[in-house]
Amino acid sequence: MGGARAQVNKPHKTRFASKASRHAHKIDKVRTGKPEGSHRAAVKGARAARVQRSKAIRDQKRAALLKEKRSSVGSSSAPRVVVLFGLSSSANVRSLAKDLLTIASGDEEKPTSSTVASPTYKLRTTVLEAPYGDLTSCMELAKVADLLAFVLSANSLYDCDSSSPIDDFGSQCLSVFRAMGLPSTAVFIRDLPSENKSRQESKKTAISFVSPELPEDCKFYAADTKDDLHKFMWLFKEQHLSCPHWRNQRPYVMSEEACIKPDDSSGLCTLLVSGYLRAHNLSVNQLVGVGDFQLGQIDILKDPFPINERKNSNAMDSEDSGIQIVDTFVPDPSSQEPLLVENTPDPLEGEQTWPTEAEMEEAYLNNKQRKLKRKLPRGTSEYQAAWIVDDTDDEDGDSENDNQDGAGMVIDEQDHSDNGGDGSDMDVVSHFTEKFDEETIGGTEMADDENLTKEQIEAEIKKIKEANAEDEEFPDEVETPLDVPAKRRFAKYRGLKSFRTSSWDPKESLPQDYARIFAFDNFTRTQKHVLAKMAERDEGTLKDCAQRGSFVRLHLKNVPTEIASKLVHPSRRLPVVVSGLLQHESKISVLHFSIKKHDSYEAPIKSKDSLIFNVGFRQFTARPLFSTDNINCNKHKMERFLHHGRFSVASVYAPICFPPLPLIVLKSRDGEQPAIAAVGSLKSVDPDRIILKKIVLTGYPQRVSKLKAVVRYMFHNPEDVKWFKPVELWTKHGRRGRIKETVGTHGAMKCIFNSSVQQHDTVCMSLYKRAYPKWPEQLYQI
Repeated sequence: MGGARAQVNKPHKTRFASKASRHAHKIDKVRTGKPEGSHRAAVKGARAARVQRSKAIRDQKRAALLKEKRSSVGSSSAPRVVVLFGLSSSANVRSLAKDLLTIASGDEEKPTSSTVASPTYKLRTTVLEAPYGDLTSCMELAKVADLLAFVLSANSLYDCDSSSPIDDFGSQCLSVFRAMGLPSTAVFIRDLPSENKSRQESKKTAISFVSPELPEDCKFYAADTKDDLHKFMWLFKEQHLSCPHWRNQRPYVMSEEACIKPDDSSGLCTLLVSGYLRAHNLSVNQLVGVGDFQLGQIDILKDPFPINERKNSNAMDSEDSGIQIVDTFVPDPSSQEPLLVENTPDPLEGEQTWPTEAEMEEAYLNNKQRKLKRKLPRGTSEYQAAWIVDDTDDEDGDSENDNQDGAGMVIDEQDHSDNGGDGSDMDVVSHFTEKFDEETIGGTEMADDENLTKEQIEAEIKKIKEANAEDEEFPDEVETPLDVPAKRRFAKYRGLKSFRTSSWDPKESLPQDYARIFAFDNFTRTQKHVLAKMAERDEGTLKDCAQRGSFVRLHLKNVPTEIASKLVHPSRRLPVVVSGLLQHESKISVLHFSIKKHDSYEAPIKSKDSLIFNVGFRQFTARPLFSTDNINCNKHKMERFLHHGRFSVASVYAPICFPPLPLIVLKSRDGEQPAIAAVGSLKSVDPDRIILKKIVLTGYPQRVSKLKAVVRYMFHNPEDVKWFKPVELWTKHGRRGRIKETVGTHGAMKCIFNSSVQQHDTVCMSLYKRAYPKWPEQLYQI
């Protein structure tokens, strides 16, 4: 037997080893060239890199938080805006505003301005009152609020007339504020009992009533005594305020003072707006929005409300009013963004020519006269005259007979309804289609109210309501006219084999308005580039920018005097808000909004009605086209009305905006405040989004034999049956079929289906054409 050998034990169990270590003996160490400890060192180095990266991210977040805190609370920050809103008519907002300003200023005297600086709290505060009953004013003030403070009277908790301390107007405003995006919120509870126990019970009752309507982080304060308001001010100073994301995307100025400087040109002036610049730095070469205007100059003024009163030695100029100008920025004509709203179309740019309306009308009349001048035997009836063929008709008849099987409306993705058919009929397409288009939308527009009596206006409103109800019960169904051939009436429509898969060219047969708008090759990339440019401006590398937090005076040039007079009128209780526009935001394109009808609005809203759109800080008039939002398809069905309880997409011609942005839709009313009609948000900017208007022609089976049926009343002459023969039929009981042949001379047709048809079924045919929104008559209304 051999000599004794030393026992070799396993260093560890194999099941605890890694896969790489178990196969390490199979790898040639000379070939790999790695030292034995390289793997362990690499693992240790990777861990150190991860720790270092995590520490760098923490440091960046901490620095960003400190920078944000210093910019919002420090002496160089703009005053914090507190907007007081009464939840009911019993809430005394005015007295609370006076008490807050007195406490914030530290003086017993009545403050002369809505903005005060407090050396005690080292804080500047602006206190504004939201006028009760004025929805538009409340909405505009909520857009600029850093803290939206709701005022609640404890007496309303025990009011027998109402079951809730929030009345109808308060509930309506709350829904609008939520749709816009709420900033930081607080609730001031007034008129609490003086006894401590009753005071606490009343406060708890108020909190239980109001808290379900407000965010979870909403804070509640008693606001009866000076001690209560002192406590609020100390907490408010340290509070981290949040605001909607859309408001942080653009610089804006809320006016402390606004005045007009007349210009030499007639009808135009320069609007001077003074206030604190917020959110971002503002370049003098940017456009600004109150309407869209260019800046003539930006003056940096001495702060009128300093926390610590110190002499400013950098003042370079002084005016008679005592306002000191620290610095001035003048735009550079070579780099100033042009005020470009519409594209100028070139009428000769198109490759195809299309006859004008006058030429179409003349061709139609000539064709009609040519038919009337035919020589007919005496005593020939109109029915017999239809069988008499002229020499010219013989030549045409041969070609028509040759192509009889292929003639008719063409379906599928490669064909259009304009191709094929009688040329004389197509000469008058617009003459008939434009006449009937508005009828299928839900009736013609209401005429001018000045020319209508009260009974006529009520009849028109009743007609619109009936059309809305009919659209919900029988969507898309239209009647085939008796006096106009269907192939002429529906010449712009086409059939689709599949709404989802059939193709539709987005550049085909565009309207003339599309020559006036702008489009992006890649909207997402453009938005990223624009936001990067704004971040570069905030870094302070550009010399033509006013810094955030500074007190500025903006010179808006070429403002119409009528608009400027309304903005600075003494009766206007709102501050003027001037927001900086991002690049391209003055240009018109096709915007799509996700929209939902407001619960409080009962009247029907029809497509292409004139509505007021509030998008972020901007307000404009638009005539939207409503449609569905199909996720799995690039085609979307037009809706004639905006219905309750569901979201739709509203497409409008409007100035370009970069999302996210909230939408509040208002409907004007004669002699009253505009009503809130719908709420939503900006979805996209895309002129190529295809919206198809669908109509359904219906017929009824006259005789049924298993799979076959004779259908009447869908058409009224045989030519229409032949024209629409390629289009697929369907029934309301789920059958699919096609037209086989005509029957008789009154538009009856023999059809064949994939299953047996019942006598009480309804036969339908779907036709589509592309729809577009309407261009607004007046874009901006102030």
